[in-house]
Amino acid sequence: MINSTTLSEIALNPCCIDNYDPNAMSVQQARAFIQQFLDSVAETESLSLHESLGRVLAGDIVSPCNVPNHHNSAMDGYAFKYTEASQPLRIIGTAYAGRPFAEKIMNGECVKIMTGAVIPLGADTVVMQEHTHVENNALNITSIPKLGANIRLAGEDLSLGQTVLAKGHLMHPADIGLIASLGIAKVLVYRRLKVAFFSTGDELVSVGKPLAEGQIYDSNRYTLFGMLTRLGVVVNDLGAIPDIPELLETTLLKAANENDVVITSGGVSVGEADYMKALLAKHGQVLFWKINMKPGRPLAYGKIGNAHYFGLPGNPVSTMVTFYQFVREALITLMGGTPKPTPLLKVRCSHAIQKTVGRTEFLRGILHEAQGEWKVSLTGNQSSGVLSSMSNANCFIVLDESVGHCEPDTLVSVQLFEGII
Repeated sequence: MINSTTLSEIALNPCCIDNYDPNAMSVQQARAFIQQFLDSVAETESLSLHESLGRVLAGDIVSPCNVPNHHNSAMDGYAFKYTEASQPLRIIGTAYAGRPFAEKIMNGECVKIMTGAVIPLGADTVVMQEHTHVENNALNITSIPKLGANIRLAGEDLSLGQTVLAKGHLMHPADIGLIASLGIAKVLVYRRLKVAFFSTGDELVSVGKPLAEGQIYDSNRYTLFGMLTRLGVVVNDLGAIPDIPELLETTLLKAANENDVVITSGGVSVGEADYMKALLAKHGQVLFWKINMKPGRPLAYGKIGNAHYFGLPGNPVSTMVTFYQFVREALITLMGGTPKPTPLLKVRCSHAIQKTVGRTEFLRGILHEAQGEWKVSLTGNQSSGVLSSMSNANCFIVLDESVGHCEPDTLVSVQLFEGII
């Protein structure tokens, strides 16, 4: 385990860690290094189920009962004793969901039963009503089911004392219903992570204002806002900050003092203004990496005071790619959650792809069905400045370090946007 002192040592002396090369960091190495420094927030709060969607559980959910809490019928039909299936059976009543049949079934008897109703005493099997014939209140079974058929057993879904959802679980819609089925009204969750972000550069202009020559609109803050909002964190947009050292320093320190995480875009590439790098060296323990990937080669990670810091490249697509491949997973960990590996699907690519062995590339693709088979095609221009490639795409085509040029119809790995974006 690497502690914060070692983080400072690495920042000052990269050679202090074996096999650590900030100028040739693989995607997997960078992810692993970041994870070593992450601790989740500790503060918790109790929320109603309606408020818990997207939050992270701070304790296990343990079932206080069996679900279902009684043997019940899986469908409309008749409950009977299996050994008597071949003879006519007298129908002595009806069992409804919420209104059980209170008497015991004796020899030669059966009960009409509705879906969800408690199985009457003496019965051990349910036959679908479609497989029966009734005449003069006598049931004849035309197709005998297996012993125990069409019965949901008590505790079949969840059993008393079972850990239903573990601490660190990110709440989804189905989880809310699952917990409700246990009669639990409130859950303990970690507090929301507070994340501040700002863009850097004299060329950036906020939307709604006219552009002067050489200026561009700051799109990165808007994509960051969207990506962070989808994660359910508290979002603090600090704007576009020009390259004025005093203003950058004030903004950075304020962000670090008031938030758990600070994210910037721009200012971490070779050749860019050194103001941010100097400030990060002065006030924090920050590592600057050149990742073997495209797009998004420059990446900075470290601590400013107690806040985690991520410095993302300024090109719009690079900002999004580095966020999804590094920052998203780290934020889920800091939220108290357990990041799950993103599935990679193998599909055939419609295009030829020119690529260099030795780096990972995240190309923007469109997964589509063609003649009954799923294929992926490129969105077009893959430049890191072409934000429309992200808007038009529905997946990343992930080509790892071992992959070189690909001919048309080659099997490639695909990472779907849905579920991570």
